[in-house]
Amino acid sequence: MSTAIDGTGAAASSADNTGFFGHPRGLSTLFFTEFWERFSFYGMKALLVLYMTKFLRFDEAYSGIIAGTYFSAVYWTPLIGGWLADKVFGARRAVLIGGIIIACGHFSMAFHSLASFYAGLILIAAGTGMLKPNVSTMVGSLYDQGDVRRDAGFSIFYMGINLGALVAPLVCGNLGEKIDWHYGFAAAGFGMVIGIVQYVLGGDR
Repeated sequence: MSTAIDGTGAAASSADNTGFFGHPRGLSTLFFTEFWERFSFYGMKALLVLYMTKFLRFDEAYSGIIAGTYFSAVYWTPLIGGWLADKVFGARRAVLIGGIIIACGHFSMAFHSLASFYAGLILIAAGTGMLKPNVSTMVGSLYDQGDVRRDAGFSIFYMGINLGALVAPLVCGNLGEKIDWHYGFAAAGFGMVIGIVQYVLGGDR
C-alpha cells in the first residue's frame, strides 16, 4: 500500500489518496485554506491605499511607503516562517498559527484606531510568513515521490489562489467603499476564520 508524507511527518494511507478529483483528500483542505487566505489578503489589499488616503487622510506618498513596506514584508517573512516550521513547529502547526495571526490582524484593522491599523499590518505580514510557504510544502508532501499527479495537484491548488483573489475585491471592496471601511477589513478576517475552521476540521486528511 502506497503512502504519502504529510506536513507533520505522518504517513497517509492510499485510501485517502484519490478522494478529491482523483487527488488526495488533503488537497481539498489545503485548497480552501489557501482560497480563504488569499481572500483575506486581496480583500484587504483592495482597500488598503484607499483607506489610508480617504479615511486616515494620509498623503499619497506616505500611503505608498506604508503599502510598499507591508507588501515587501509579505514576501520576505516566509523566509522566517519556513525556518520556524522546519526547526520548531512543523508545517501543519505553522499553517494553523499563521492563519490565526492573520485573522487577528484583519480584525485589528476593523477598529477605528491608528494603533490597531499598524498592528494589523504587522500581524498579517507575520501570519502570512508562517502560512504561505508551509501550505505549499504540504501540498507537495501529499504525493509520493514520482507521482505524476503532483503537477496537476499544484494546478488545482493555484486555482484556489486565483479564485480567492477574484472574489475578495468584489466582497471586501464593496463593503469597504460602499458601507464602511472597517466592515471590509472584518469581512477579510471572517474569511480567514472560515479557512482556519475548515483546516482544523480537515486535519485528519
